Amino acid sequence: MTGRYDLRDEEYALIEPLLPPQRTGKPGRPPHPHRQVFNGILWILRTGAPWRDLPERYGPWSTVHDRFRHWRDAGLWQRILDALLARARKVDRFDFDFGALDGTIVRAHKSAAGAKKGAPRPKKAENGRV
Repeated sequence: MTGRYDLRDEEYALIEPLLPPQRTGKPGRPPHPHRQVFNGILWILRTGAPWRDLPERYGPWSTVHDRFRHWRDAGLWQRILDALLARARKVDRFDFDFGALDGTIVRAHKSAAGAKKGAPRPKKAENGRV
């Protein structure tokens, strides 16, 4: 059973050649397929859920998390991004000269407003205003 947002065959075919070879020679339990784990990583990144809340269809959360970390440390995510961007440029369907960032939902910590650490707070007036 595939999940609602799992990669389709043609999408995974773009990424599969960039993934490391699937290990099969170790004794014991066979490894979870890269595609299953990759879809699990995408599910976590899309939902923002904790790793432990990963649905069982993607395999054990610790396996998915470990593979995510290994791939991150090996620079795999950057290579995938670079390859997909190169393909998009080759197809010439996107305008890479324009970009926009919507910061309306970005929350800043109170110290980001310039407050000095340990500075005294302003005293409140009798009406509750500063």
